Formats: sequence, structure tokens, C-alpha cells
Amino acid sequence: MPRIDANGITLEYETAGQTSDAPLLLIMGLGGQLINWDARFVDALADRGFFVVRFDNRDVGLSTWFDESGPADIRAVASDHSRAAYLLADMADDAAALLDGLGLPSAHVLGVSMGGMIAQSLAVAHPDRVDSLISIMSTTGDRSVGQAQPQAAALLVQPPARNREEVMGQAIEHRQTFGSPGFPFHEDQVRAQAAAAFDRAFHPEGTARQLAAIVASPDRTGDLSRLDCPTLVIHGEADTLIDPSGGRATAAAVPGADLLVVPGMGHHIPPELFDELADRIASHAHAHDRRVRP
Repeated sequence: MPRIDANGITLEYETAGQTSDAPLLLIMGLGGQLINWDARFVDALADRGFFVVRFDNRDVGLSTWFDESGPADIRAVASDHSRAAYLLADMADDAAALLDGLGLPSAHVLGVSMGGMIAQSLAVAHPDRVDSLISIMSTTGDRSVGQAQPQAAALLVQPPARNREEVMGQAIEHRQTFGSPGFPFHEDQVRAQAAAAFDRAFHPEGTARQLAAIVASPDRTGDLSRLDCPTLVIHGEADTLIDPSGGRATAAAVPGADLLVVPGMGHHIPPELFDELADRIASHAHAHDRRVRP
């Protein structure tokens, strides 16, 4: 996979689709690597006329790790935000620099969970780089909305897995706790994806620092209210990790935003929804393409 020096670090990325198509930047959530985007969903998006770019956020996967910053103390960061190694705004700057490195003046930007927070931050800080915004299973940073249910929140602060088997076991526990109860549970796929991520890059310390970045970053509601960006918000009605109130608050904050609440969907995108959501994303984004495509 190729790499780019961006914003003072190195970002690992991968592309799919035709370079002549509308760029679509995918931003993954907490601790997720670019391979955590299901290839079938990526292909579905590419088939609908997108040049899809996905990448490893800083501190995970094969992008630059921030181990020199030391381990994250989430409780300490909650009381003193300056103790975070970086903020979501820094991660948004990474995404903007990646577009620079790829020679892309702008792109449609789709983020899930923490990736949705980064996508929102990118639209706020670099509005000229975002053709349209798609925020999925995310929230605004307002602590009164989007809060996890206790059983889901507990999994975020559990001791990290120590080996491949534990990584797979935790992945199954997570999916059972905050997955999509309205759709089939594909245990073999969850296990295989977790194993692939472990084999590629096992780095729980980076995930903890990303969580600290979420905790230390400010409420974006006011900034979102000043956006002039076509926005689609998608949220699972059964999401127990980021309550649907987070998605509703995001849609309410951005002027003219569309909101799609999906029955039975939790904090992941079930394969059964790949085509339906790809259609909805394509309809939204292509209506706001800034460039004339061949």
C-alpha cells in the first residue's frame, strides 16, 4: 500500500475506483484501520462513481504512531485537556494534508463514529476541501447527546487485549454489545476482520490516545451551525455506543442537513445495508459534485 508524508507525519492509504470519478474520502473510527472498511462496501461506493480513498488515521495501522507521547490517561485528560497528545482537529488536518498529497483540491468526506467527528472538524476548519459531508453513527461533541449506554461504555475502557485470540474475543463481545440487532450476526466475519487487523498492526496504545483526543476536543455544535456544506447524517436507531441523539443533534446543527435513521442498525454498517447506503450516499454526493466528470 502507498504512503504519503502529510502534516508532519506519514499516512498509509489505499484507493479504489477511477481517478476521473468524484473523490470520496473515508475516515475510520476509534482504533480502526483502513482494512476495517469492508471491501464490499468500498466496491459498492466505487461502482457508484467514486474514486474512494481510505487511510489509517494517525496512531493506528501503518501510519505514524505517537508512542513518544506516552500512554494516555483518560481520567487525567478529562480534567486537563492539555494532556492529550493531539486533538480531533489535528487529525482533520491530517486528512486535509492527505488530499494535498494526492493532488485533490476537494472531496466528498464520509466518516464513521470518531471518523465522523474528524470529518465534521475537517468541514469546519477546511470548508473549501469538503464537497459534501456524510457523518455516520457520530455526534457533535456536546456531552448531553450521543452518550453510550453503560454496558457499551464499559468496553471502551476495558483492559486491552494482549494477543490474537483475545483481540478476536473482544471484537465479538463488542459486536454483540453495540452491533446491529436487527441484522444477522456474522461471527466468522467479525473474527476474521479482527485477526487481519491484529496481524497488520496491533497498537492499543494508539487507540487510547485517539480516545483521549475525543475526550479533549471541544463541542462542535456552534461551528457546525455555521457550515455551508451539503450534509447527510446517518445513524442506527439501535446504536448503544453513540446514542442516536448524537446523530439527530448533528443534523439539527448543520443548516439544511438530511437525517437518515436506520431501524435495526447499531454501531456498525451491516453488509445487508451496503447497497442501500451506497445508493443514498451517491444520491447525496453526486448532487453536489463541484467538478464536471467525463
